[in-house]
Amino acid sequence: MSAEETSASTWRKRTLSENMLFGMGNPLLDISAVVDKDFLDKFGLKPNDQILAEDKHKALFEEIVKRNKVEYHAGGSTQNSVKIAQWMIQEPHKVATFFGCIGADHFGKILKKKAEEAHVDAHYYEQSEEPTGTCAACITGDNRSLVANLAAANCYKKEKHLDLDSNWELVKKAKVYYIAGFFLTVSPESIIKVAKHASDNNKIFCMNLSAPFISQFFKEPLMKVMPYVDILFGNETEAATFASVLGFETDDIAEIAKRTQELPKENPDRRRVVVFTQGKDDTVATVGEKVTMFPVLDIDQNDIVDTNGAGDAFVGGFLSALVQEHALEECIRAGHYAAHVIIRRVGCTFPEKPEYH
Repeated sequence: MSAEETSASTWRKRTLSENMLFGMGNPLLDISAVVDKDFLDKFGLKPNDQILAEDKHKALFEEIVKRNKVEYHAGGSTQNSVKIAQWMIQEPHKVATFFGCIGADHFGKILKKKAEEAHVDAHYYEQSEEPTGTCAACITGDNRSLVANLAAANCYKKEKHLDLDSNWELVKKAKVYYIAGFFLTVSPESIIKVAKHASDNNKIFCMNLSAPFISQFFKEPLMKVMPYVDILFGNETEAATFASVLGFETDDIAEIAKRTQELPKENPDRRRVVVFTQGKDDTVATVGEKVTMFPVLDIDQNDIVDTNGAGDAFVGGFLSALVQEHALEECIRAGHYAAHVIIRRVGCTFPEKPEYH
């Protein structure tokens, strides 16, 4: 390592400390398997979607584990993102903190072990009423249909976990916060508490539209949090649904980004940034007054193994640069890199070290 590189890495480590990045969400164990169209049809699934499990999906979880080549990975959208951010940062360990609810069971133990291996400082609220949540990733070609059975993840309680002094101290240590929209179905009051803290202390609060159903069926809690959102993420489908729910009457993604940026905001000192990814097409982001397109890294379609986790990975890469106070362009570049790595692998997994400069 040259002297220049050494000083660059110590500079980076000096500016980063434990618990600087805070995430809270639904910790799930991903169960992924390649399925066929008949399997999707049997359970009424679209090839590319994410939904919450209903009674009719109970059998799906029993069936998918019996299929050949099932893979288990620690998952849940926010947990994936903070884990990838930590992987991009490498050192120091535990820059990323994660809160969520699990069961006192075998799957819960796996999640704890995986968080530890990823050097994420996970503080789970453990309860024994419900088992640890799972998410079935039904893969066909380069599509993935996600069915989440939240179970324990749905049992997160603000007063039993977030409000405890020792946990709230960890929240206060952070300077960047990230919560996926999925958590709006679980504990909107926890999100508001964290979002207000960020806003009152001029810290950065980030959120994700996460899935079309969030805008459609959880619009009220989503719009209650929106005034505190400094950076909003989403993909093109989620952006279009959000726009139609809010009556924007446009399907132009750049226009949707602009209109979203202009929604009411609590902390006027930070202008809202809106970032919409579009798969292999350019990422769209508001930069000051204008909307800019950022091309993603080229990839041969044959190299794409699994697009599940690409969005989470983009956010993770973005957050790793954001917490180091890099410019927006650099955050997007880091996001593109992380997504580029993740789509070449099954599940939201990564090699030992990033090759990113």
